[in-house]
Amino acid sequence: MKIGIIGLGYVGLPLCLQFAKSGANVVGFDLDSNKAEAINRGESYIKHIPNESVRIQLECGRLEATTEFARVQDLEAVLICVPTPLDKKGEPDLSFVLNTAHSIAPHLPEGITVVLESTTYPGTTEEELCPILESGSGMKAGEGFYLAYSPEREDPGNPDSQVAKIPKVIGGCTEKCLEKAKAVYGIAIETLVPVSSCRAAEATKLLENIFRCVNIALVNELKIIYQKLGIDIWEVIDAAKTKPFGYMPFYPGPGLGGHCIPIDPFYLSWKAKQKGVDARFIELAGEVNNSMPDYVISRCEELLKQHDKTIEGSRVLIFGLAYKPNVDDDRESPSYVLMDKLESLGAEVDYHDPHIPVIQPSRAYKKFAGRESIAPNNSYDLFLLVTDHKEFTAEQMKSFGVPVVDSRHLGNGTENNWVYA
Repeated sequence: MKIGIIGLGYVGLPLCLQFAKSGANVVGFDLDSNKAEAINRGESYIKHIPNESVRIQLECGRLEATTEFARVQDLEAVLICVPTPLDKKGEPDLSFVLNTAHSIAPHLPEGITVVLESTTYPGTTEEELCPILESGSGMKAGEGFYLAYSPEREDPGNPDSQVAKIPKVIGGCTEKCLEKAKAVYGIAIETLVPVSSCRAAEATKLLENIFRCVNIALVNELKIIYQKLGIDIWEVIDAAKTKPFGYMPFYPGPGLGGHCIPIDPFYLSWKAKQKGVDARFIELAGEVNNSMPDYVISRCEELLKQHDKTIEGSRVLIFGLAYKPNVDDDRESPSYVLMDKLESLGAEVDYHDPHIPVIQPSRAYKKFAGRESIAPNNSYDLFLLVTDHKEFTAEQMKSFGVPVVDSRHLGNGTENNWVYA
């Protein structure tokens, strides 16, 4: 089968490699010519994906990349894996999905299967994507071409996360669409989970991430309460998770990061408002999680005050720019929020992250582009641990004699000059 995958990021590239490994002929599409050229040279631009994984499929003739969307006319299926961020108002931004639809619609061959994987609100596939594809191609979904939704479930940096073994939820616009999409994914994915509609599949993805968002908000709020009561939240969580039923551990942090949890719940919240329904749990969880950087900064202020210093005029080194440990993925990282807030309060802020040597341009924080990772030294007034990469240890951080605010429980709670946030 000839399959196209549009969007060669943390979702699209692993999917390309899995389909190629499974024997499909894969064409990767991206507007970024640098990504396409890298793949065609046999190089990976994602740290946890080795060059060899790309090179093997390239040399076997099962993988290539392009920026030319007209190549869709040669395919039997195309999977759309493009970003779905929030706009400046905190509302869904479907521009990447809709622009992709306009780009491929004139080139769709009869019988092709189109699947959207980007996380979005229920109704997007049928109400937003379908009309553009039908109008641009002159065909009807379910007859001339087939349309489905199957949410991505990529877990960057997790060595136990294998694309082929993660069950794949699929919903089709029609029964025939569902069968066609199952035939596509059946090539590369071991377990398929068909549902009744695209809406059900879209809602499934949102449920998964809203579940995490709400529970993280709960432990974040408990962290603040327990800190005021003199109780170690991490000790409490460790004790609670010994219960073999009815409990699942979630852990507090400095704020949400990544491409899913800070964004996806608000897609449903926005859609609910269109129907006159308030998503109160989602909104409250968002408020709690979005307030965590301010709590972290308050802990920085407290520790600096013990040394007769203020944030204004202090030099702060942030440990970890990635949104999660041991990856080079900095999308929606709370480190940027903290950096921005600290600098607005008059601090001089650097960062240290062995996985991100230079900050690349981003939509939200363009002003930080070009900054380079700085090796830790004792010239700083404060270290702020945001991401617990395996390279970071409490012993290493203590060795510089600099006060530490720890938002990830890296220390053991007994050190001087070390506070949790």
